Amino acid sequence: MNIAMLSPVAWRTPPRHYGPWENVASLLTEGLVSRGHDVTLFATADSITSGRLHAVCPSGYEENRSLIPKVWECLHISELFENADTYDIIHNHFDFLPLTYTSMTTTPVVTTIHGFSSPGILPVYKKYNGKGFYVSISNADRSPELDYINTIHHGIDLQQFDFQPTPKDSLLFFGRIHQDKGTREALEIARVCGKKLILAGIIQDQAYYDRYVAPYVDNDKVVYVGSVGPVERNRLLGNALALLHPIRFDEPFGLSVIEAMACGTPVIAFDRGSMPELIENGTNGFLVDHVAEAVERVAQIKTIDRAGCRQHAERHFSVDSMIDAYLQVYETILTDRQP
Repeated sequence: MNIAMLSPVAWRTPPRHYGPWENVASLLTEGLVSRGHDVTLFATADSITSGRLHAVCPSGYEENRSLIPKVWECLHISELFENADTYDIIHNHFDFLPLTYTSMTTTPVVTTIHGFSSPGILPVYKKYNGKGFYVSISNADRSPELDYINTIHHGIDLQQFDFQPTPKDSLLFFGRIHQDKGTREALEIARVCGKKLILAGIIQDQAYYDRYVAPYVDNDKVVYVGSVGPVERNRLLGNALALLHPIRFDEPFGLSVIEAMACGTPVIAFDRGSMPELIENGTNGFLVDHVAEAVERVAQIKTIDRAGCRQHAERHFSVDSMIDAYLQVYETILTDRQP
């Protein structure tokens, strides 16, 4: 099968540290190549792949602020669609913008909807509903106004995550520093529990960080380590007593949740969005409704079997299971197109 994989160009593929959409595009590309498929990755020129790399954008515009995002997004997407007829399938990880190019080709376009940044983007998805094929990343993130060919949960390369049976006594927040992710609530949970909190992730809202986070970072009870790469991510997740995920929005998926489980680390998350699809309450973590309940669950965290957390990730969120599901989608589409 000849596949074009369209990755975003905000970050390198795979990302050096942050870049969840680029990460999924990379895992899928490498897995498909390893199974003998011909995959062309459309990504930044500094991207790394065992497939073919097709690039016009020199680097991620979040990593090189001299690049104007819209200019390079247009050049990047148009480059694929001007060559679209050479592929059997186009797999779009670039949100809604590439849909506006789909009339340029008869090649089927699969779009993984990695989440809705705003209800305001729905008109584009609605216009092209039925003309392409939409995949949701959780059942919770489906719009009733759209049709989907499948829900496929993200998978991770389990070999990148070492099982750690004996953690330290600190808690971890791993994600964007933003009110949606509940950084402020994680600080409150750790403070009431009297436990050290390590914060890791990009600062997406500087004003929020300055007001609600920075005053508490003392490099003792609260440590901010910034955005980290794969090696440090593995260490932080494995050493944590628990991952705190007190989200204040309906999380479409939550890669850090399954990455923590892969290290054996249970997750305490607010019960919103996709969390019930990832966490079996009381088995590999706890689903809670507010800070006070999260504090209670921290006290009970040692009742969770860390080996069971790892096994849950292996059973449900491996990269192989994700690839199997996408291949089934591709094959269904191509079979239905045959005369």
